[in-house]
Amino acid sequence: MVRAQRTLEKPATIEGVGLHTGQKAQVTIKPAAANTGIIFIRVDVSGAEPARAEIEQQLDIEKYPRRTSLASGQYPIHTVEHLLSALYALGIDNAWIEVLGEECPGMDGSSLPFVQAIQQAGVRELPEAREVLKVREPIYISENGSHVVALPGECLKVSYTLDYHHPFLRSQYASFPIDPETYTAEVAPARTFCLEEEVDRLRALGLGKGSDYNNTLVIGTAGVINNSFRFEDEPVRHKISDLVGDLALLGAPLAAHIIGIRSGHALNTRLIRKLRELQKRERSVGVGAPSLLSFDSHTLNIDEITGIIPHRYPFLLVDRIVELKSDRAVGIKNVTMNEWFFQGHFPNRPVMPGVLIVEAMAQVGGVLMLSKTENRGKLAYFLSIDRVKFRRAVTPGDQLRLEVEVVKMRSKTGQVQGKAYVGDRLTAEALLMFTLMEA
Repeated sequence: MVRAQRTLEKPATIEGVGLHTGQKAQVTIKPAAANTGIIFIRVDVSGAEPARAEIEQQLDIEKYPRRTSLASGQYPIHTVEHLLSALYALGIDNAWIEVLGEECPGMDGSSLPFVQAIQQAGVRELPEAREVLKVREPIYISENGSHVVALPGECLKVSYTLDYHHPFLRSQYASFPIDPETYTAEVAPARTFCLEEEVDRLRALGLGKGSDYNNTLVIGTAGVINNSFRFEDEPVRHKISDLVGDLALLGAPLAAHIIGIRSGHALNTRLIRKLRELQKRERSVGVGAPSLLSFDSHTLNIDEITGIIPHRYPFLLVDRIVELKSDRAVGIKNVTMNEWFFQGHFPNRPVMPGVLIVEAMAQVGGVLMLSKTENRGKLAYFLSIDRVKFRRAVTPGDQLRLEVEVVKMRSKTGQVQGKAYVGDRLTAEALLMFTLMEA
């Protein structure tokens, strides 16, 4: 189950007031290239840094309760879960999100305004495959009567049981597959809520400064105060929306059945950290190793690449492997003006040397061959280069996509076909042959 990566067709801007800070807030979601991921950045302060929407950059949930927050350098970005939930459910893998203020706008308290803004901007597929994580064995997290479980599944499905022991808000259960159509109709409109008895305590904590009866369902003993439910079980549907937003911090689509029982952001975070730990373990022990997770399309970061091939800066010409199968690999090289070879190669009109494009393809081919269990620890040396063609120049700002496929593979030699693209345009191609030798 592999799908194409996605981004927006054009930017989308949403303005409003933060639910907790009460301050004016604005987010602009911009299209981004394949393999960028979801990146937030504060644009209202100097010195802010990009905040990748991954669990490692989440702020302490105990220090910042009742919301999911990220760190943009030393600056926080609060209440990202509704936006992340919409992006995840609509399959947006790559976006650059500029935030004006320290919190995302609360809008009507649901993720629906974000869904509508994304849909209006349009969704565009990119020419790269998306890594999908599949849970293979049950994972169970429990604390103080709350539980969250990940079970094997072919797609993401989220079920949730809510039970507040409240005279009006009793046990509720809902379960939905998380696909764009179902999510938009059944989950996205569900608004955030709190009990009337919680209001003063939340205010004392400095929370809910931007909340009112329109954007937050306040539930008293007789029902919803100055408002009404969009669904009879709107609170449990909002819990599902929040859980989807937290799952986005895994940084990859998940194929699993997630079951929450009275869980909140804190417990959700523990599940994501467990999944993240298994994700890293799967990558570190190599392709095909046993794990509670599996990958439909393996990816490798720079540390994992240097654990397979011997190349190092400045001659390491692959930034990331975005697809790794038994007979095919795809690598990425981001070409910047800071490359060492631009100092002497046409310095007044910088062009990446063609031989280095071929070398970059060869390094991806080396990863493809040396990642195999039987070849780990060996070295791959060139035997021949044939049928080399250069189609167009590569200049600073280009992103090279390096595709390599096996032509022949024997115990001591291997032949691969390499092609380099910038966008969807073929830049170079070559037939490469290697010999494998002990290090």
